[in-house]
Amino acid sequence: MDRVGLKEMGVTHILNAAAVKQSLKVLLGKPSKEDLLEKVNTGAKYYKGMNITYYGVPVMDDHLFDISKNFFPAAKFIHKALSKPENKVLLHCTDGVRRSPALFLAYLMIQHNLMLEDATDCVIKARCIRLNMGFVKQVIILNSKL
Repeated sequence: MDRVGLKEMGVTHILNAAAVKQSLKVLLGKPSKEDLLEKVNTGAKYYKGMNITYYGVPVMDDHLFDISKNFFPAAKFIHKALSKPENKVLLHCTDGVRRSPALFLAYLMIQHNLMLEDATDCVIKARCIRLNMGFVKQVIILNSKL
């Protein structure tokens, strides 16, 4: 989403579930201009001066990745943002079907006491999701603990 679109939508908070750790740049080397062509920088610097609160979560879309360590911090960020009715939160990742939906399911389960099935029903009414099997297992475990 471009800066103008975000402003038009009234987005006040962004949770980026595909954030890249700063140290990764060192490991991968400096990208070339060709690598950056037609790419959008969605890190905190991109939103500077827009009065948007940014929260970056470095989640890999891999079934072995432990996304569960981010469930409670992400839920807290979303809940705090939405405690003011005028705020709007945008959750995103690369495709919007695995990482950000997993974190949003956790938010619904943690902050709204929904069971996983009810949270999933709520989300799929708005969009198609396809969590990888590792993320599915982790939200099932969260469901059993709540």
